[in-house]
Amino acid sequence: MCTVTYIPTSNKTFLLTSNRDEAPNRSMPQLIFDEASPTLRLLHPKDARAGGTWLVATNNGTVACLLNGAFKKHHHSPPYRRSRGLMILDAATQYNSFENFTQHYDFEGIEPFTLVVCESEKVFELRWDEQQIFWKQLDETQPHIWASATLYTLEAQQKRRQWLADFIQQQAPLDAEKILLFHKTAGDGDTENDVIMNRNNFVKTVSITRIEKQAGAMQMRYEDLQYNTVSEGSLPLRVATPR
Repeated sequence: MCTVTYIPTSNKTFLLTSNRDEAPNRSMPQLIFDEASPTLRLLHPKDARAGGTWLVATNNGTVACLLNGAFKKHHHSPPYRRSRGLMILDAATQYNSFENFTQHYDFEGIEPFTLVVCESEKVFELRWDEQQIFWKQLDETQPHIWASATLYTLEAQQKRRQWLADFIQQQAPLDAEKILLFHKTAGDGDTENDVIMNRNNFVKTVSITRIEKQAGAMQMRYEDLQYNTVSEGSLPLRVATPR
């Protein structure tokens, strides 16, 4: 997995959308609410087989999205200590910020990943390459796009950046439906590398998940492209307090 976009819609709201590229025989995830504590609630699609997720929103206003791989394709060498999908839930439930998670979590035995984090009206990018953590803050006022290093070459990643730039130039101002259109149609006709991709049904885009951070709530939309179903959920935000 996958292709992810971050689109700011105001100084405090944004859209974060993820196309999930997976083996199509994996179980269909469900959109669920989790109560991690009396004050902390989560909304995320839950992988029915592994129990983890790739995208989570909290009622503190934080969003985190997972991509497989760091900077380049790595050698898959199981067993791993913990899945990346469970790791992202650890981050959301056991740490008072993702920066704190970055400083104190034990990443040894975790497969390489990229994590996009929207927290406290800022955007961060975290990468783990099995040797060290790379953490940087991005410009939250600008759009961003990522693609999984395990599936897409640097050339394919650059194409995605150009597709998004062209789309913004043609369609601005963007809204939730326009960015969903981008995630369904962007590409140049190469079915193995378009934003909705299919590599001989071995790996394909199986779903599109969108989080819209609004003034008082997180709105999540999960579209399963295999079963043609859409699930939606709303998570009211609370005033941020230490958890």
